[in-house]
Amino acid sequence: MLDFLTCCADRYLSLPGDHDGAQGWMLAGRLFHQALTEAIWAVNIGQAAWTLHDHRVTLPTAVTELLAELTRAAVASRATLLDQDRSTSNYLAWLDAAGAVCSRDEQWLSGDHGIYPHLLAATLSDGWQWEASTYYHSFVLRACLIAIANVPGAVPPPEVAERLRAMHQVLRELRSPGGELPALHDGPYRRDGYDQELAELDLDETDRATVGAPATITVQPDGGYAILSRPGLHAILAFGPHGGSHGHFDKLSLSLYGRTTSWQADPGQVPYGNRFWRRHYASTAAHPTVIIDDTDQSACTGSLLGRDDDSVTVGCDTAYPGVRITRTLRHTVEGLDDEVTVRCDRPRRVALQLRPVGPVDTLVTADGFSTVWHGSSDAEVLMGSHQATGPAQPIVRPGPGPADDPQREVPQIDWIAEDCREITFTSHYRVAPPLEGDRAANEVTR
Repeated sequence: MLDFLTCCADRYLSLPGDHDGAQGWMLAGRLFHQALTEAIWAVNIGQAAWTLHDHRVTLPTAVTELLAELTRAAVASRATLLDQDRSTSNYLAWLDAAGAVCSRDEQWLSGDHGIYPHLLAATLSDGWQWEASTYYHSFVLRACLIAIANVPGAVPPPEVAERLRAMHQVLRELRSPGGELPALHDGPYRRDGYDQELAELDLDETDRATVGAPATITVQPDGGYAILSRPGLHAILAFGPHGGSHGHFDKLSLSLYGRTTSWQADPGQVPYGNRFWRRHYASTAAHPTVIIDDTDQSACTGSLLGRDDDSVTVGCDTAYPGVRITRTLRHTVEGLDDEVTVRCDRPRRVALQLRPVGPVDTLVTADGFSTVWHGSSDAEVLMGSHQATGPAQPIVRPGPGPADDPQREVPQIDWIAEDCREITFTSHYRVAPPLEGDRAANEVTR
């Protein structure tokens, strides 16, 4: 390890300045294109070097110079961010972490623009990082925890400790019964490395919903998520702020999870290199929400209109000019009711989109249509019954899967009302009990 660190030091210290391959929009690094990538690398270098030091290994001069240079680079990059008025950027959290780890100086925690003031400025009072993206929230949380853990004797002040607790809690509340963390806004739908990063956060808890547990409603008012959970069914309704450059055009979207199955999930996002798929996965068309005239929603914020012991209602009147959308989720004895009302100032093409992650059977009935959502095992099936207050037709067509595999084909259901001024779409969801043989077939077609 010492030889490796020395090699890194020799290479880094030999570089004349900023990376000449950095694009104009990037905060340039020295060894890497981006200062963010370099800061993450610096955290690992610093941890390795100080671990050796703490085990009484004498560090070569080149390695101590490397730590000093990485600290100076973090200072310079942070100053550039502040000059650009980007004090709440997730970049700053990792620059602070790099400085804290490489220098072990407590000023990187409590000083001007250190981790503590950054954390309080860049997170909302309910605990969400301001972009309300699962990935970037956990990204910033990891940086904060790493910085604090690597400054000897560091004890966060009470308000910071409470905000860190809240940051953990919003993730715990989001997780499905099977432990899946939804990919809200930008971030990987599924990635091995991300799973390892989440494992660092220790999100496991012992009080997850089990058979016989009561139905619950949790509202995260600032990040803008309502979570309705009951044994076998976990729903997330998004109504909060757009989320800046990492936000999606998905206001009032509804995600549905089972014990081990993602039935209808936020699709996540692909890496930056593929512009086509990035546009798609950020678009309204990719999400289980309302779309008007086949166009994207605006970058908007919804609102919490009401909640009680059994239901929550959210709304938005800025997704489309002249359109008011409300959505109510309600726990029932059997499952979950979803009621979506759309009012337009003129006739519009209104569609409520269902975006299954896996196979779904659809059957048109006299008063609407029914759906059977097949889970990751035959023992887990979600059943839906769907009616509208006016003429509306379900159109089923193939579409791209979630962002971990855009080439995977999944069914997409567009529930369309043409030339519509006002309509209410109502869906009743329930989890079918485990059945076998002919009983299962009869239950599915009922």
